[in-house]
Amino acid sequence: MTFDIFITNTDAEIQACFPVFSELRPHLTADQFLAQVRRQQAQTYQILAVRQKGAVKSVAGFRFAEFLSWGKILYIDDLATLSGETSQGFAGALLDWLIEHAQAHGCQGVHLDSGYQRFSAHRLYLNKGFRLSSHHFSLAFNI
Repeated sequence: MTFDIFITNTDAEIQACFPVFSELRPHLTADQFLAQVRRQQAQTYQILAVRQKGAVKSVAGFRFAEFLSWGKILYIDDLATLSGETSQGFAGALLDWLIEHAQAHGCQGVHLDSGYQRFSAHRLYLNKGFRLSSHHFSLAFNI
């Protein structure tokens, strides 16, 4: 079945992605989500989405960044597919698009972090040529 891939621009397009994002980021309400996306867009964040039959099925939040260690990269903040829509090639198509986009923008690579429990996602990343290259450490503050 066919689907289209697009970068969100309008509030309506961003809000149409919320059901998918809420599976990955359940702590956000719809209003918080829109406000957070708009703040992150000031830092080059964009949402790439797969739409099929008028509904968003899969999303990727990404940004360009530069690091002393990696140079210019495309960083994938978020990658998710609706739970009932997995294994249809949506996330793989998003990754293919993002890899091409990174190359077209002179990036040295594509990076992402993934939770240890996301085994299906890890399989997809490895099949797309990604390699396990580091551990991500974090320190949360109770603000």
